[in-house]
Amino acid sequence: MKKLSGGIIALIVIAAIVIIALIFGVSAYNGLAQARESVSSAESNIQTQLQRRADLIPNLVSTVQTYMEHETEVIQAVSDARARMAAGGTTEEQLEANDELTAAVSRLFAVAENYPELKSSENFIQLQDELAGTENRISAARQEYNEIAAEYNRSIVSFPRNLIAGIFGFERADYFQADEGAEENPNVSELFD
Repeated sequence: MKKLSGGIIALIVIAAIVIIALIFGVSAYNGLAQARESVSSAESNIQTQLQRRADLIPNLVSTVQTYMEHETEVIQAVSDARARMAAGGTTEEQLEANDELTAAVSRLFAVAENYPELKSSENFIQLQDELAGTENRISAARQEYNEIAAEYNRSIVSFPRNLIAGIFGFERADYFQADEGAEENPNVSELFD
């Protein structure tokens, strides 16, 4: 058997390095693309829960209107907040509108305390429970999104994937954070004025 010359060995080594680099590059790109898609999917889950909540509000307003003829301001605030949430384009805009809706619904529930027939209405109780469950789903979806976004963000900044991320324009995912002032205790006496 003939001995391979130094030039041929060098070409074989270079070709092997190029093939290994290509395999790594494709693998890293595919992993980053899948992680980015997971972030999008988690964001979509939040939007689904926000839509579910928005869909429950008309039933709640309808039930409440039957009992609360004199509380049109509170009912209107809920309807307006729901419309803003439905019109919100991005998830962040929808979440801001959702916060307004949460405040309006809280005022509605506080006013409902003055209507014993409403509080005992089976339909009202069921809607309250469904809204509470939806709020929990929204919170869980936000938490899941943040976990997936953190994993994705770690993958695009760690070496050597950060090279692939930079070349192909993978950008950091934003986290959902508490609203400014959320760390302060709310003044619940305002609800009963």
